[in-house]
Amino acid sequence: MRPENLSWDDLRIFMHVARCQNLSKAGKQLKIDQSTVSRRIGQLEYSLGFSLFERGSSGLQLNDQGSRLLAQVEFMGNGFAGLLEELSTGTNEVSGRVRVGTMEGLASLYLTHHIPKLQMLHPNVTLELVTSTHLLQVTRREADIFLGFFEPKGHGFHTELLATFDLHLYASEGYLSERGNPNSQNLDAHHFVGYIEELIQIDAVRWLDDLIINPKIVFHSNSMLSQLFAAAAGVGLILLPSFSQAERFGLQKIQLDRPPITRELWLSVQQDLRYIARIKTMTTYLTRLFQNDDLFRPSTQQ
Repeated sequence: MRPENLSWDDLRIFMHVARCQNLSKAGKQLKIDQSTVSRRIGQLEYSLGFSLFERGSSGLQLNDQGSRLLAQVEFMGNGFAGLLEELSTGTNEVSGRVRVGTMEGLASLYLTHHIPKLQMLHPNVTLELVTSTHLLQVTRREADIFLGFFEPKGHGFHTELLATFDLHLYASEGYLSERGNPNSQNLDAHHFVGYIEELIQIDAVRWLDDLIINPKIVFHSNSMLSQLFAAAAGVGLILLPSFSQAERFGLQKIQLDRPPITRELWLSVQQDLRYIARIKTMTTYLTRLFQNDDLFRPSTQQ
């Protein structure tokens, strides 16, 4: 190893290549050509005395030594980013962009409604919402924070159970007029809207299975919003989270003689990112938002 030859620029390029798994894509992000990226990675590997990637047809994959180095470089990078934030503002005022990844329904039907409050409390913090049905790679900066309906597995990030929420059965007035009121005993006689089975990426959204075995689904979509609007048009019954506040769209809540179906809401953030001011501000805001809203039940996990 030649530690005297190590440079932050080479380590920064390595971090981008590790996230992109591709020399060309990393070069575009860094605004340098692919040959320069390749040369700098080769220079870094020579200085370290070992290789960092396995090179295959699917791209560049970190080997064990590369994974360990990435964790250390990201720690350095996050500390440097926090220093830049403080130096750029020169004050204690929190500012910057925070990217939150979450499910489409939670983003569109709930979080967007609370953006004005966030802007009022923290006018210099900008929220970026990314919708996805899987755990975004916070280590690759697809998201700074992830909100999901399941407990994520893995290393290098902090997870916290924020709250639980109930799911309720809804129907449009037109559907009820045509097909009658559903109850716990006659659900198998009714039509439903739901997810496309083969496109479900997380088991947590299989909530309709908790209500009825083999429901007669007459409309499928991988979008909660599409399902909601189809149900509002009278296509069928729909099971929706309490945070959707589906009554806003003309749907009526159906009271069933059975315990409510529930799901959990989890927050995930990279361990080192969580101490950066803008990230900590956002996680604090989100935690208080969900724990103080009657649409959710605060978690007992503290």
